[in-house]
Amino acid sequence: MANNEKVFSGLVYLPRGQANQNIVEGCIVLEGGAFRGVYGEGVLDALMEAGINMQTTVGTSAGALNGMNYVSGQIGRSARINLEYRHDSRYVGRQALLNNGGVVGFDFALNHDLEGDPFDMERFMDPKRRFIAVVTNVDTGKAEYMEKGETEDILKAIQASASMPVFSRAVEINGHPYLDGGCADKIAFQWAIDQGFEKIVVVKTQPDEYRKPPMGENEKKAFNAVFRNHPEFCEVFDRSNDLYNAQCDEIARQHRRGRLFAIAPSEYIPVSRLEKDMEKLGRLYYLGYHDGRKAIPALKEYLNIE
Repeated sequence: MANNEKVFSGLVYLPRGQANQNIVEGCIVLEGGAFRGVYGEGVLDALMEAGINMQTTVGTSAGALNGMNYVSGQIGRSARINLEYRHDSRYVGRQALLNNGGVVGFDFALNHDLEGDPFDMERFMDPKRRFIAVVTNVDTGKAEYMEKGETEDILKAIQASASMPVFSRAVEINGHPYLDGGCADKIAFQWAIDQGFEKIVVVKTQPDEYRKPPMGENEKKAFNAVFRNHPEFCEVFDRSNDLYNAQCDEIARQHRRGRLFAIAPSEYIPVSRLEKDMEKLGRLYYLGYHDGRKAIPALKEYLNIE
């Protein structure tokens, strides 16, 4: 039976606080998945509590949104936004659409005070901490990796990364339209490898064994009808499930080899992209939190830290 409460019942018990100033060499890669990203929020809170603040963060879609609060070191902030304001139309719904042109209110997530816990822009912008948002160029169908301090407006890049096609207007950056980075690169671990990182942590939002089914013809047709003037974008969307499955296979291989360290849900909790059941979302958060805490000893060994 669906839960009709508007906020998560355990909201007041969510962890909160500020991460320490430690910087751990390496890169953390954050998968998105809309509200499945709540799992990643739990993992990141556990890592911050343990002082595991990776020097470089690259996030796709919801992973980019979560990565903001990880880089800013604000334990529990991402979770409180999703578990308290999921049913607030300023964040998800009509007002968000009016204010930001998309189903999620990016301005609200960034600017809302959260009971005295505003977004820490100063720490986020610290040049010692790299942050990259993965976006998809609607004109070319290719992923682009927009970095804080290099791209003109990193906040706009994050908004583009989390703007779901069809549900959101494209975000224009330097004269080009951009949408959800997950269309072209759902888990940007290959970017991290290509950048030469020796230590790579991947936070997935689906269990290790999960693979996406073939995309339905009706879904393809509907997407192609909306983006008929952007054939390259349609092509990459048509192949996105196959690309994702190949990424998951490769992440599993690289994890076994010790080339990277992957954290994924230890059990399957069925959560839709725009899930409304707050207790289910709360369970998903705590699954991530406990999976993250359980992974810390092995993760510290992999990272060669104490």
